[in-house]
Amino acid sequence: MKKAILPTILLVLAYGFWISPDFKEISAGVAIFLFGMLALEEGFKAFTGGILERLLRKTTDGLWKSLSFGIVSTTLMQSSSLVSVITISFLSAGLIGLAAGIGIIFGANLGTTTGAWLIAGFGLKVKISAYAMPMLVFGVILIFQKSKNLRGAGYILTGLGFLFLGIHHMKEGFEAFRDTIDLTAFAVSGYTGLFLFTLLGVAATVIMQSSHATLVIIITALAAQQVTYENALALAIGANIGTTITAILGSMSANVQGKRLAAAHLIFNVATAAIAIGLIYQIGQAVNLISSWVGIAADDYTLKLAVFHTLFNTIGIVVMLPFINRLVVFLTRIMPEKVVAAATPKYLNDAAIELPDTAIEAVRKETLRLFDNAFAIIAHGLSLHRHDILSDADLREVVKRTRKPIEIDLDAEYETTVKGLYGEIVNFISRAQVTMNEQQSDELFRLRAAGRDIVEAIKDTKHMHKNLARYIVADNAGIRDEYNKIRVQLGEVLRRLGEAREHGDDASVILSFDTLRVEMEQEDSTRNGKLESLIRDKMITPSMATSLMNDATYAYDVAKNLVQLGEVLFATGDSGLRQAERDMALTEEEIDDVRSGLGKAK
Repeated sequence: MKKAILPTILLVLAYGFWISPDFKEISAGVAIFLFGMLALEEGFKAFTGGILERLLRKTTDGLWKSLSFGIVSTTLMQSSSLVSVITISFLSAGLIGLAAGIGIIFGANLGTTTGAWLIAGFGLKVKISAYAMPMLVFGVILIFQKSKNLRGAGYILTGLGFLFLGIHHMKEGFEAFRDTIDLTAFAVSGYTGLFLFTLLGVAATVIMQSSHATLVIIITALAAQQVTYENALALAIGANIGTTITAILGSMSANVQGKRLAAAHLIFNVATAAIAIGLIYQIGQAVNLISSWVGIAADDYTLKLAVFHTLFNTIGIVVMLPFINRLVVFLTRIMPEKVVAAATPKYLNDAAIELPDTAIEAVRKETLRLFDNAFAIIAHGLSLHRHDILSDADLREVVKRTRKPIEIDLDAEYETTVKGLYGEIVNFISRAQVTMNEQQSDELFRLRAAGRDIVEAIKDTKHMHKNLARYIVADNAGIRDEYNKIRVQLGEVLRRLGEAREHGDDASVILSFDTLRVEMEQEDSTRNGKLESLIRDKMITPSMATSLMNDATYAYDVAKNLVQLGEVLFATGDSGLRQAERDMALTEEEIDDVRSGLGKAK
């Protein structure tokens, strides 16, 4: 069935071209308009590498802010589709909540009504094809420039040029069509016509995936008197329902949050359409009243259609706005979050990869999940419990009372909870980097390095686990104390990382990792002379000393890798602030200098 849809559409269009040159011009106008929409969206995407994302973060911490962002962004970009894609992308990456996403979609619905005003008030009353040509010329020149911003501006200019050109051809086509065929002969009055033309509006928007394109067709046909005013209102209602197809299609590659947003979009638009159909005559009277107030002529049906489009969307927002929180609860209940296996990605999806910032944030959140999995493995490898590490208890006392080794198969745990997830992160990063600038690629590279540090920390823990499990229950107090020191030191590193995980907004937590690294250097018995003293006093055997030397190196590497990943994962703020925090951290050479200075001071 699906395979037959495209050939059927192509055959119908070919037949229409054959019997009517005017139909050909209208269709060409629609095609040019849709191509212009694609170019416009491509242009705005060029500027989403920071500006739009920062605006979205700052303007979605309240319902009214979310609503305003949806209105303003859609008005500026003239693309509710792009706003929907961006919103789903941010929602999938966990950057915004569902209530904020719904607020943006509500606002986008109202913002899209400005398109009808621009077409009816400007596009039909001015020869816009005269503006289209210079835009296309300058736009194409800019597209071939190397600068991303210039290319983005070129796509925007080219998109606007094609939009104007498409409107011109549709207008001319319907004007010429009037001389050969009168489409008003197919008009249907009453509620029968209302439902029929609403369905036609839905179908047209689903096929073109652009309510703007449907509105342009409706308005140009109405201006050429090829459709009645009453039927045009019904078509506009249908276009409002049909526009949800973009969000639905976009949510297919998103996680459950994206799917909830698409469902909210559909519920809102269907409810708004139901209100518009049920109160069509009352809203029609309100349109006449408003039109007379603002000076719109009684027979200027194109502008009256714009008034109607704005009015019924506003009514929908006023009615639905108080129920947003209930809608969130309802959608959360009927579309529950699926329990995701430890090695299955939760944030890495095609919706999150749409924009650089959301791709980076998705990788960050997934790497945090990788860290959480690794935390438990390393803790158990040290024969410590996660809850003890994250408590306020003295770790020395915890180690004293937990002498029994925890039985754990580190290889199996690594295979089931870490290896697969790390592979998915690396694969996602390789796909996401294609469209990123140098700074964004560097951020992803650091996150990939953090994932590698997690893996290396587990491997080093595995290397020393056998000896650690053996010697923490040994009768020899000397070797037992040294291995317990390793447990305390690494437990402290894990505790600091846990604090950073909990309080990611505190830059001092990141900088405190330097202190940890210095302390590890000072406490390392293979570096501070303690090992030689133990051997000299015959407190440990040469075999024990060899094991301790190897395991102390592994322990230091575990700590170093954990600190390195902490500096990447738990740095706060935007990329500039995160980099500043990293730059303030001590290098290996500086740590050696500090250690040497402390040694001399003693």
